[in-house]
Amino acid sequence: MKTSLTDGSTAEINARLNEGNRAFAERYPGETGRRQPVHTVYGGAHLFRADSAQRLGALARRSLDQFAPDFIAFAKAIGLPGAEQIPDSGSEAEELTSRLELQPDDVRHQHKAAWLAYTIYQRVAEKLRHEPVEDFRIDFEDGYGNRSDAEEDSHAASAAEEVAQGMLDNSLPPFIGIRIKPFSEELRARSFRTLDIFVSTLLEKSGGKLPDNFVVTLPKITIPEQASALADLFELLEKQTGLGQGSLKLELMIETTQSIINARGEINLPLLLGATRGRCVAAHFGTYDYTASCNITAAHQHMMHPACDFAKHMMQVSFEGTGIWLSDGATNVMPVAPHRFVEGGPRLTLEQIEENRKVVQRAWKLHYDHVQHSLENGFYQGWDLHPAQLPTRYAAIYAFFLESLDAASERLKNFVEKAAKATLVGDIFDDAATGQGLLNYFLRANNSGAITQEEAIERSGLTVAELRSGSFVKILNNRQSL
Repeated sequence: MKTSLTDGSTAEINARLNEGNRAFAERYPGETGRRQPVHTVYGGAHLFRADSAQRLGALARRSLDQFAPDFIAFAKAIGLPGAEQIPDSGSEAEELTSRLELQPDDVRHQHKAAWLAYTIYQRVAEKLRHEPVEDFRIDFEDGYGNRSDAEEDSHAASAAEEVAQGMLDNSLPPFIGIRIKPFSEELRARSFRTLDIFVSTLLEKSGGKLPDNFVVTLPKITIPEQASALADLFELLEKQTGLGQGSLKLELMIETTQSIINARGEINLPLLLGATRGRCVAAHFGTYDYTASCNITAAHQHMMHPACDFAKHMMQVSFEGTGIWLSDGATNVMPVAPHRFVEGGPRLTLEQIEENRKVVQRAWKLHYDHVQHSLENGFYQGWDLHPAQLPTRYAAIYAFFLESLDAASERLKNFVEKAAKATLVGDIFDDAATGQGLLNYFLRANNSGAITQEEAIERSGLTVAELRSGSFVKILNNRQSL
């Protein structure tokens, strides 16, 4: 077969291409498969205690017990798929519940909606018992309010002491951090000081250690210089305190229009990320500040507004493949009962009890729908502002993964088999991205608690090592070499 190109004639082209591909791979390493928290709970720094996560879990369980005491009530309240098919009272409901307790796998094939509702309820209840909060952000910004310098100094030190105590007691959530004030001209000095006091006090009280997965959140970013300044402060703190280089990590909060597009008409997001010099681990979207910056009135400031979808898609386009995590914003309608019983006061009327139930369940449904919207659009993390939102956060995530588990399982098994056969016989297989997407589904489902590792292995047909490798290409290469 006649050819015109030789290795020598294409050497320069190959060298340039190799250099470009390597630079691209460095900038876009892809997902690591490392566990990403499904939410971030924000709370004012003045309220934080070493056992805050456990307290929030207790409040979440109380809300679930009071307003959805069984899986049927919860499924119908939040509108789980097929919930309308589940009998809600009488002997039929009792018999179904008994069968689910004794033979859940049999019910799964006969009444999937009931199995889904029962499984989600059980797993939510268990999650609220053993790990109600995955990520907590000790807030010195919007959730903290305007306070005197003396107060904030005191709260920065006391919050750090509580974190150190939580490290000792093993009571902290798996991920934790602080949100400082913006680096605007008016607030930057206060923000610098809070960061300094908190980190210095924490290291003093903890013996020079940071908690696992500690991060500092920088809000209302408008220019790369603000992100760069935080990286500079981290370097100074590490030198002064003896922390290892690169120990301090940050999150970017995308909540201004200038975060998206700068004054020169450039997409600002990659510039913000580059300014962090490798210290950024996540980018969080701020729903209400962003919609306000778009001049959207308060009545229409919500997570499903098209302006929010645009901004979040810009975040995906800019950050996808870089390895940083993306988080959606919060639902600000709280599942709080309007009528409360006060010790020594009159008992609630039946009408008040019913109104409490309706108000809480309506807020649950809204939160559930918002989380589902985030998941459908590729945002697997979001903010929660109230402990009663925890049940619906986990329910939405578990429903998202469990509902499509059968289809995803079959697709991945068939896909791996097809890809492995193609590579074994020397055919070209160029759809690794789809395979990686299916693998990511199982990694996220397992990491979120929607399915156990045993279920992930059984359903996917992969080994533990293959699942944890996080790489579809590696799985194929290893199988080919066997």
